Amino acid sequence: MAFKSKIKWVAVFVLTLSLGSILMHLSMTKFESMDLVQHGAMDAISKDFPVVVGSRGIRTKRLWGPVKALESLKPYPNPRSTYPVPNQMNNGFIFAKVFGGFEKIRSSICDLVAISRLLNATLVIPEIQETTRSKGISYKFKSFSYLYDEEQFIASLIKDIIIVKSLPENLKAARKRNEFPTFKPRSSASPNFYIQDVLPKLKKARAIGLILTDGGCLQSILPPSMSEFQRLRCRVGFHALKFRPEIQILGLRMVERLRAWRQPFLAYHPGLVRDTLAYHGCAELFQDVHAELIQYRRAQMIKQGIVKEELSVRSHLHRENGSCPLMPEEVGLLVRAMGYPPKTVIYLAGSETFGGQRVLIPLRAMFPNLVDRTSLCSKAELSGLVGPETPLPPNIFKIPTAKSEKQLKEEWNRAGPRPRPLPPPPDRPIYQHEKEGWYGWITEKDAEPDPSPMDLRMQAHRLLWDALDYIVSVEADAFFPGFNNDGSGWPDFSSLVIGHRLYETASSVTYRPDRKVIASLFNVTRDDMYHPKYSWTLSVREHLNKSLSEEGLTRQSQLSKARSFLSHPLPECLCRISPVEVTSELKFNDQVLYGDEDECPEWMHSNGAEEVKIDDVELVEDDNDVVEQQPESDEGSNRDSLTQLLKQDDEWDPND
Repeated sequence: MAFKSKIKWVAVFVLTLSLGSILMHLSMTKFESMDLVQHGAMDAISKDFPVVVGSRGIRTKRLWGPVKALESLKPYPNPRSTYPVPNQMNNGFIFAKVFGGFEKIRSSICDLVAISRLLNATLVIPEIQETTRSKGISYKFKSFSYLYDEEQFIASLIKDIIIVKSLPENLKAARKRNEFPTFKPRSSASPNFYIQDVLPKLKKARAIGLILTDGGCLQSILPPSMSEFQRLRCRVGFHALKFRPEIQILGLRMVERLRAWRQPFLAYHPGLVRDTLAYHGCAELFQDVHAELIQYRRAQMIKQGIVKEELSVRSHLHRENGSCPLMPEEVGLLVRAMGYPPKTVIYLAGSETFGGQRVLIPLRAMFPNLVDRTSLCSKAELSGLVGPETPLPPNIFKIPTAKSEKQLKEEWNRAGPRPRPLPPPPDRPIYQHEKEGWYGWITEKDAEPDPSPMDLRMQAHRLLWDALDYIVSVEADAFFPGFNNDGSGWPDFSSLVIGHRLYETASSVTYRPDRKVIASLFNVTRDDMYHPKYSWTLSVREHLNKSLSEEGLTRQSQLSKARSFLSHPLPECLCRISPVEVTSELKFNDQVLYGDEDECPEWMHSNGAEEVKIDDVELVEDDNDVVEQQPESDEGSNRDSLTQLLKQDDEWDPND
């Protein structure tokens, strides 16, 4: 009996200690919870690059320095010949509706201005359909002004065309009655189409309408006699199309925050867009529900006649052909192979990354300082761009109604002749998180539901996020595209950024990788992607270094300029500050794509002769650079040094 009582006392003592321990931990949590800090990408960057007052950033010349072969190219979009000022007594008005995302809108507006000049017509401010009032955007903005600065657009082109904000009152009523002819030109429409088919109807009706869905309405490459229209496109795309002040200020503020650590940063656009992936049949890159979503969209494109191939294709063959994007994991390995350290700041551009954060996990593991607009801007700053909007009713989750016993019997009777399969097991409960996702419909329906009001509003918001990403990508110290020149004929975000960077600073570090070559390189080391041989690393560096130089520029021009002039505004919109000897001229369909630039005027020589200095940044040579381009006379010595290094180190250390 005494033994049992001792056991009880021991049990009570243990319970008391446990209760005291719990109370102590709860009290410690209560008093110390205020000291907990949320850690994010910005906190990691601040630890990696502490800002020291008066300090200078250091950047490796091989990774961040300018491309010497392209330093002589300078922007020069001014007219080179007699250029008459537009006349008020012209042929009439052109009004247009522009469909599509950020890339199609920007390219289409440039073509509209060129056509208005060609037809000697007055352009009415285009209507951007993604930002109409039906999408529920803020009452503060009209269609065009939601994204761009109307006053700047009109004032910048006053010597090129006449632009008005709306049709005259006597023509508005006629437009509502659909009295004016309307055209839906393709992006490959020739100037002869407008002169022969459109101009007579414009003179007769005094107004015409254009519906633009292809991301343009005028062929990219024009005859040499129409070079002034190409330069007009440059003046529109690179000068007149300024974002509204709120977007411009926030975008430049983001660049300032990235430069606050006095370290260069690289911008990366994945290019993972559902429509593009469906067009090229890249569904097998995703081994989850996203593959089904891509296939559904591809089936729609086949019905619409956009895609001429079969529904099911071998994605790995398309990938090896360069028709599929580089996945973020692959881009991370390429950037590491180039020699960028893990602490490199990478800005992730793009309002849509199909696959979500899951596909970015490997890249974020390799480069922890991966940031985007949400980590550089507060919620208040982003909501300030959107403006006041009318609240939408919440999407109330509705549980599917259970089938009655009578309905189940009717389905059983309609199942066909016996022997019949066993009835399905009883339905498990459907949880709310399974239906809240934007892809939840695919588990129940064969057809994608119509966009909800919130979906339409988010499409308009994506234009703002793309505008911010565009500003940061153009200003970045280096840019790496995940998917450009896809061959679909539509303008893409990365190609526009590459063209803008080529126009403003041709010598900036802009990678133009050949995805077909990259795919072959990854096939070689697929089993050892994170521990490749040193020879593989050298091959990657050699290819990417070539993509920065004239060789990469000329290769990219053959793919991009035929589809989008803004992606390669050479030679019409640039000049050479000095008569540099060009190895060879590149022609495509009897049109010079590179090597026939005019010499810059004298007033540009004095400005260009001054050395361009980067604030608070010092360029240093990289002692570990073994594949930096050298003169041909040193090629043999470089090969010897590379051979010695290959003998010393067979594999690349990812932690190096």
